Amino acid sequence: EQWRSQIWLSLLSALSLRLVLPGGAEEGLEFPNFDGKDRVLDISERNYKKALKRYDLLCLFYHEPMPANKGLQKRFQMTELVLESLCSQVLENKDIAFGMVDSQKDAKVAKKLGLEEVGSLYVFKDDRVIEFDGELSADTLVEFLLDVLEDPVEIINNAMELRAFERMEEDIRLIGYFKGEDSYYKAFQEASERFQPYIKFFATFDKTVAKHLSLKMNGVNFYEPFMEEPAVLPGRPLSEMDIVEFVTQHRRATLRKLRAENMFETWEDDMDGIHIVAFAEEEDPDGYEFLEILKDVARDNTNNPELSIVWIDPDDFPLLTTYWEKTFKLDLFRPQIGVVNVTDADSVWLDMSDDEDLPTAEELEDWIEDVLSGRVNTEDDDEFADDHENDHFVPEDEEEGDQDPDEEDDE
Repeated sequence: EQWRSQIWLSLLSALSLRLVLPGGAEEGLEFPNFDGKDRVLDISERNYKKALKRYDLLCLFYHEPMPANKGLQKRFQMTELVLESLCSQVLENKDIAFGMVDSQKDAKVAKKLGLEEVGSLYVFKDDRVIEFDGELSADTLVEFLLDVLEDPVEIINNAMELRAFERMEEDIRLIGYFKGEDSYYKAFQEASERFQPYIKFFATFDKTVAKHLSLKMNGVNFYEPFMEEPAVLPGRPLSEMDIVEFVTQHRRATLRKLRAENMFETWEDDMDGIHIVAFAEEEDPDGYEFLEILKDVARDNTNNPELSIVWIDPDDFPLLTTYWEKTFKLDLFRPQIGVVNVTDADSVWLDMSDDEDLPTAEELEDWIEDVLSGRVNTEDDDEFADDHENDHFVPEDEEEGDQDPDEEDDE
């Protein structure tokens, strides 16, 4: 909830600037300005069926009744403005419509449509419902919806497309080899629809591509983010449910990147109330080096179902960086890794401030082992501050004056 509130404050600032700043004299880089036309549908029992049939995509924001509090009213109005001025206007020619569903006034409609979580955006495509659980900003939402419009399976036909596929190391992705579109490919395609657009599905009908990927006919490979080798789905041919069950079981990656389009879903998928969180700027030399160390740790521990590290690149969330630094008492200009309690944002961070060198993969694995065993946790800060065997485990609220005198400057 803290994250959602902070994102809303950031959104208010960013959106206000975009709506106010005038465009330059040159053509070709003009951001859209709200034209004043009301495009957002007020969904009711009388019109919801017609709306579902009318549009390729129908996006419904399920919201609480208009609040009495003026601050909350402004947040609600900004939500509608995002949908109205910078999404529905931009996507009008894509046959995408936006609507609002009041959780109190339209309770019957919400129940019929399966809307459950107030504050969420639901996307209806054909007979599927996709919940958008990311940052509700115009840029993120438009990109998400354009991905939903695309075919759920992308076909790999040649070496150039194969090269692009192999460079997608940050994504969970599957690829299957089939005889043609009238074969067992159909089951693969139907499975892909259940995960679109969050998990990417690819297929090839080309023997050369399949050989390069060591794919057998009707076989499917599953690529976990940052792993060098794929997992082969057991059994051939595979049914839709075979694929769905495998993906569902393995979709929580050992190292996963926080993304704007599903950031809340990722954050809510915690491990017993905590996340191991790593901050690293990929474009920064130290950040890049630390990320490579994290990848080595993830590859060595990919078979450990208890381990999942959330990597956050601060460059992807510039409006949240100050919030994170204040909440976790960190300097995000350098790499960081710690344990965060998702309930109260209490945290404990590995102390790397006085080291010229970043921790090795072995040192990180030792620290992670202590986290998973409960020896390092966010509930018992005093124990770790006093434990001489845990000099590197620094709770986020530890005072600078508590430093062991034996660890002072050796320079």
